[in-house]
Amino acid sequence: EELLLAFGEPNIAKKYEQLDKLMLSDIDLKYVAKFVIGKYWRQMTEQQQQEYQKIFISYALSLYKSFPLDFDSQKIKFDIIKVIPETQKTTVRAKINIDQSDQKQQIPLADIMVDFLLTKQEGKIQIIDLKLGESSLILSYRSRFYEMIAENDDDVEWFLEDLKDIAEATERTNQEKLRQAEY
Repeated sequence: EELLLAFGEPNIAKKYEQLDKLMLSDIDLKYVAKFVIGKYWRQMTEQQQQEYQKIFISYALSLYKSFPLDFDSQKIKFDIIKVIPETQKTTVRAKINIDQSDQKQQIPLADIMVDFLLTKQEGKIQIIDLKLGESSLILSYRSRFYEMIAENDDDVEWFLEDLKDIAEATERTNQEKLRQAEY
């Protein structure tokens, strides 16, 4: 519900602020960062690991802003369909429906099924993955990062530079959107 309220915020700067806060508090970005880099985590020095986690968080916070976020939150409905507890995590399946009754195209959208994988760390429940159908968000990131590292001849330092460049470029684009929205 907090997410839907944030999507409905008309002021883009406030929207980004609310969404950043939700991501930082409700997603275990340190776990996700470590999982996404997988086998390369063990190859990194402690300094590279710390730098990577910082870059990954910047990357994650900048990346979502590049997607269209202009939703009429009043038209988005969700229902929790199933909760599947496991030893290390819990899967919460939600059905999301977007009301298109006033759309000209009248092409009905099917309900979107989303699995949220949750874990509890230090007394706090956080998301560690999202699945749409059989597609895992963190496995998609892992695949992409492994490609980037391979393109850099398995050199982690080059990968970190490339990832930092991507995050910074995306954030510059986001800042330009904010400046344009002010006018």
